Amino acid sequence: MTVLNFPKSVIKLINSWKERLQQNFKHLNLTDYSFFTLFSIGIGVVSGLAAVSFHEAIHLLTKLFFQVIASKLFFLAAGAVIVLPAIGMLIQSLMIKFAPDVAKKKGVAEVIKAVATRGAIIPFRTTIFNTIAALICIGSGGTVGPEGPVAQLGAGVANKICNLTRLSELRRRVFTAVGAGSAIAAVFNTPLGGIFFALEVVLLNDFHNVTLAGLILASVSASAISRAFLGNRPSFVFPNPSVGPFSQLYLFVILGLIAGLISLGYFYYSSKINDFIKKRALKKMPQWLLMMLVGLLVGILGFFFHDVFGIGYAAINKLLAQSMTWELALVLLVIKFFMVPLTLSSGGFGGTFAPALVMGAGMGHLFVLSVNSIWGVHLDPITYILVGMGAVLGGIHSIPIASILIIFEMTQEYAIMLPLMLAVIISTSMVHLIHHGSIHLKHLKQQGFTPNLVHDTSILKSFQVKDVMRTGDMEILPENTPLPKIIDMLLKSKHSTFYTTDTNNKLVGTITENDLRPILMEYDHLASVVLACDIAKPTVTVVYPDDDLDQVLKSFAYENLEQFPVVASEDPTVVKGTIWWQDIITKYKDASMKFDSQNVFAEELKTIEKKPYSRVLDGFSIVERKAPVQFIGKTLAELRLRNQYGLEVLMIKSEKSPFGDNEENDSCLFPSSEYRIQPEDRLVIFGSDKKIMETSSWE
Repeated sequence: MTVLNFPKSVIKLINSWKERLQQNFKHLNLTDYSFFTLFSIGIGVVSGLAAVSFHEAIHLLTKLFFQVIASKLFFLAAGAVIVLPAIGMLIQSLMIKFAPDVAKKKGVAEVIKAVATRGAIIPFRTTIFNTIAALICIGSGGTVGPEGPVAQLGAGVANKICNLTRLSELRRRVFTAVGAGSAIAAVFNTPLGGIFFALEVVLLNDFHNVTLAGLILASVSASAISRAFLGNRPSFVFPNPSVGPFSQLYLFVILGLIAGLISLGYFYYSSKINDFIKKRALKKMPQWLLMMLVGLLVGILGFFFHDVFGIGYAAINKLLAQSMTWELALVLLVIKFFMVPLTLSSGGFGGTFAPALVMGAGMGHLFVLSVNSIWGVHLDPITYILVGMGAVLGGIHSIPIASILIIFEMTQEYAIMLPLMLAVIISTSMVHLIHHGSIHLKHLKQQGFTPNLVHDTSILKSFQVKDVMRTGDMEILPENTPLPKIIDMLLKSKHSTFYTTDTNNKLVGTITENDLRPILMEYDHLASVVLACDIAKPTVTVVYPDDDLDQVLKSFAYENLEQFPVVASEDPTVVKGTIWWQDIITKYKDASMKFDSQNVFAEELKTIEKKPYSRVLDGFSIVERKAPVQFIGKTLAELRLRNQYGLEVLMIKSEKSPFGDNEENDSCLFPSSEYRIQPEDRLVIFGSDKKIMETSSWE
């Protein structure tokens, strides 16, 4: 992507404003509790305003396309609506062409990455780009939803605020997730749904008390903002539903199974159409042409079935009002099923929550009409439509709790909770059993990204078993050892796990303290007849000295053991020692503390004032200086600052565009010896006070 060259005066003005904001924020001296509370509420308010703005912008652009632009195409008469989605897709394709790298960073997946990756940020340019692209797609009639872009907008705004105020990495992660959840809460007017959207989708069910507290405060604040500007009316209007007798609950089980099948079919089709477009279609035609053809197809379908256009809430209300025929409900279900993945895979921007609700409503409508017609009963269509919406939403996105709460809050009907929970759990369970995760996680894995979230154990991949193994610290006994001797060893040993060997000294089994407890109840009868081989489990999980600790920790998660034997790489029968899960946890904590200490040190370096010294030792200080003219264009290796000036460069701060793709990395970096000094660079240097004083002429 070509980065815009803002005037240096503008960049300096913005950066100076940022510095003043950071200093003022630091001088507030709030307690952690007060800070977290106020910041969470602030993130909720800002995310709520962003979501409300997005909501209003959709209506504005819809009028622009379907009234203003359509009127300019008067020569096409009613057929003007056919070309509107194609125009929208063409505009999006041009945006992709001029900013391909930014265009790839779309949707909830990018929010998950930002929360799950150490040091990751969401460039504000990406947030703005994807927001505009999604508005154009939805406003021009694209058959997608607003929730993905809104979540990315809320997360991006929150992430930017965290960067401006220079919060720590951990807090930035928390508030980025909080921003996404509160934006969803605002756009759907569902505070509880927003909370669990963030927990189930963004955090991938990684529940933490701190994050949950922030989500509650922010989501409630965002919902209050939404209700203040958009009103507190439910999204869907319908008479009181009737669930029916408990004897008919099995029908909701069937409905959940059908929703699970639709969700699985959506998974399969979405994956296949994405592969087809990337591996075949885009090799035969340019992306702009493909996107225009998809837009024309949406336009043609919308010409005959107007409810295809846009988010689809109007269609749901028609189904709830029983003013839509079963034929139209079936067509709408099929079109949404096939066109949403096609639109997004070809390059369109938008979400899949609203389309899932439309598909679920259509499915519930068709189901209840079929049952009433075939069995001659009189089931309430409204109940099955609402339950179907939640079941398909939960199945496609693998978010059971969020789906239940979103439907409940959007409808404000407690009567449907039991059948809703039943159908949603069944549909999501079917998806999890087959796909083992959500569609968002699948997209991340396709990109080669495996999130570890806040407890990022990937740091353990840099350590091996031999770094923490204990040599000679294990209990090994022959497999013919009698029970009394085993009990005696257990009482005297600090270990709770024993390993048995055969006559060739090969490991053949494992005995744990839990294995011995049932035998102790019958000790008098078994003491003379039971041997170690009778008790030992015939399998032994072994590890090798070169295995990484991340892999071993995952093995501990599957085995109810405290230790594993470490065997020689060249001969698995030779035991070298043991590795304990506590030692891996200790290693992780030490490595994380070291990493966090480096972050704290980096944050401290960033806050050094330009004029005053930051004294670190008697006679030694750290100070920030503008790079003198004679340094420009030279590498640090060429300057030899340590030899010629007696100074050490700790960090380089550069006044670059505040809208760049690497906002944090661009503004502050730890340079290598080959780094070449740029005109706007400021050097953070360390040295004796005497040497520091000699640099005053640099300013």
